[in-house]
Amino acid sequence: MRIVTFYEVAADAGPKIREHYPAHRARLDEFHARGVLLGAGPLGNPPEGAMAIFTTREAAEDFIKGDPFVLQGLVSKWRIVEWNAAFI
Repeated sequence: MRIVTFYEVAADAGPKIREHYPAHRARLDEFHARGVLLGAGPLGNPPEGAMAIFTTREAAEDFIKGDPFVLQGLVSKWRIVEWNAAFI
């Protein structure tokens, strides 16, 4: 079982994303280095959201709680979904 998170970008997030991206990216790198984040990235072009795949629900919840994008209001909505992956 894997855990997938989905973000929706807030309507006014555009100019703020670049400002907070380095801290967001550092958090992604930290969780990936710990082995609890398997993959992540934006959805759409231009991005209208993002998704990430975690090994546990706890890791996903921990990531979201401290994600600069969430803390700065750049994410209008997020959700966590269990995923029974056939392949990764």
